[in-house]
Amino acid sequence: MAQKKKTGTGRKWSAKVTEKSDALDLEAHIFETKDPKKIAQSLKQSAERSDRKKSEPFRSAMSMLTFYINRAGKNLDKQQKDILEQAKDELRKAFGREPQHS
Repeated sequence: MAQKKKTGTGRKWSAKVTEKSDALDLEAHIFETKDPKKIAQSLKQSAERSDRKKSEPFRSAMSMLTFYINRAGKNLDKQQKDILEQAKDELRKAFGREPQHS
């Protein structure tokens, strides 16, 4: 089984990406917030303010949220994962897009 690469400080590279994204300036600890609307609004504001993003604001914000959910994986408790999944729908609403239902 392959080992996961870590940064020089011993932390995983994915933690570094969410802390110091090249595209978005994220609010500190935003993914730990318990309010999906607050997470969505913060990501929306970051994406709209950024001039370093490579795609449209909605896509940049959704990509960062999805990246975090995927990278946190088994370390996310069910309650926080549910909140982050709800934040996806809130993000779609904030950008005037229809939320998807599974």
